[in-house]
Amino acid sequence: MSEEYGLPRIGDHAPDFSAVTTQHTEFNFSVWQEQDWVVLFSHPADFTPVCTTELIAFARLHELFTQQKVKLLGLSVESIHAHLAWVRNIQEKMNVEITFPIIADSDMKIAKRYGMIHPNASSTATVRAVFIIDPKRIIRALVYYPLNAGRNVDEILRLVTALQTTQRFACATPANWQEGDKVVVPPPKTLQEVEQNLATPEYDHQDFYLAFKDISKPPEAIIPAPAEPDAPKTSEEETPKSSEVSAAKPVEGNGAPSVEAAPPA
Repeated sequence: MSEEYGLPRIGDHAPDFSAVTTQHTEFNFSVWQEQDWVVLFSHPADFTPVCTTELIAFARLHELFTQQKVKLLGLSVESIHAHLAWVRNIQEKMNVEITFPIIADSDMKIAKRYGMIHPNASSTATVRAVFIIDPKRIIRALVYYPLNAGRNVDEILRLVTALQTTQRFACATPANWQEGDKVVVPPPKTLQEVEQNLATPEYDHQDFYLAFKDISKPPEAIIPAPAEPDAPKTSEEETPKSSEVSAAKPVEGNGAPSVEAAPPA
């Protein structure tokens, strides 16, 4: 693949760009992103059956993405007028409102920078690319689908949730992980870490290198052992000394404590 159709990789900074969208006449990606996660996805063309079902699927889960501070951003190499007509058509015919922006990339500049054009599939349409971008504008995951197979939007939401979870808890997620499932503890790198991991009671150990942890439960608090009862005090210990009585008196005006004679025995 030539540099013109370059492909950003996991760990790369997502290329910044300016564009026109269905909600902005002037749109700058990094400014719009702010401190949120972004799912940037491309679709081959407007007014096509599979793409329409995908846009509806994203719209129906939009609130769940928003709750996790994830912004949705669509793109295709159509004009802004085609985008507007398509969005209105979906609202009128399918009763679904598309509330996230869709980029008009008719000159293909953004699509080529993100490797969304695969010439052997089509030189005039984007494949179904998905980029998950974190708040520091780092690409954390990318997924590509062909033109004739629609995406699983539930899986895209699950993947974002997994990435956010691994970042928050410094862990990994196992195969088929769903929110609420146990996560994978990082494997030990030294013999000392092996012993520490095996001695951690809240870990579900399968072997020394594979352990799971339930992050939905707080770690168990360590309850201190009850203190031994004090020995009974003698009458001498219970009677305060004369100096203790005087120290408890308020100070006089000159700053010297008031001293009184001890009461008779």
